Amino acid sequence: QVRMVESGGGPLQAGDSARLSCVAIGRSASNHASGWFRHAPGKERDFVAAISWNGDTTRYGYSMKGLFTISRHNAENTVYLDVDSPITEDTAVYYCALAGAEYKSGKMETGAYNYWGQGTQVTVSS
Repeated sequence: QVRMVESGGGPLQAGDSARLSCVAIGRSASNHASGWFRHAPGKERDFVAAISWNGDTTRYGYSMKGLFTISRHNAENTVYLDVDSPITEDTAVYYCALAGAEYKSGKMETGAYNYWGQGTQVTVSS
């Protein structure tokens, strides 16, 4: 059984920076692509960013690049999401996910991900 555990959320001021972390517990995540999604109140879940199994390639959702940076540290089984200068509209629950072993590059589709964290709340105030 794999657990994805996010941390680093909380209250932010607009223009702050923060780092969200996600550690995979129960198995090595180093051969799997990983991704971050977010779910804001009253909206559908949005793709934020994804990263290939070795960190060589990344992809970002529409208008997400520049605000978010995804990275990974396979030796620590951890994926990060750096948030730079958020605005109030970036308030959401942020989820990390681990893709199936057949996906080596990052995917935008939620169906590519087998394991999801419980989410970490990020609240941005002006």
